[in-house]
Amino acid sequence: MDRPAFLTGEYRHALDDRGRVAVPMRFRARLAEGATLARWLDGCLAVFPHEEWGDLAAKLRGLPLTNPRAREFARFMSSGAVDAELDRQGRLLVPAYLREYAGLQVGEVVVVGALNRLEIWAPSAWQPYRSKIEDAPEELAEHLEDLGI
Repeated sequence: MDRPAFLTGEYRHALDDRGRVAVPMRFRARLAEGATLARWLDGCLAVFPHEEWGDLAAKLRGLPLTNPRAREFARFMSSGAVDAELDRQGRLLVPAYLREYAGLQVGEVVVVGALNRLEIWAPSAWQPYRSKIEDAPEELAEHLEDLGI
């Protein structure tokens, strides 16, 4: 079975006073079978489609229990994760502890497609991160070479 299309793009949506954020229409089908909302790296949140979370969870289970950093990362991910479903209007409820972690406030949030997941960013965190990448493409290129890209 082929996997659905990659999640890509940058969108601005509102976080309402109940902690709900609308998922861009083009991503809703990908999340229809369920998703996991979790703390993620760089101070944002991640929304993993069900099968992608399963892949990540399998990798986390495979980390060596004797490695303190592996245990730390597995705890970081699992303790900050919650099953999520879209409501009838395509909104996702973001629990208060996750909104606090990512610095999300009522009003605008940035939803970023990151291939296998969506990321939800506070605009005040996303803009400097995005600028850092866009303002130094040569530096980014050097890092990509180290990664074999």
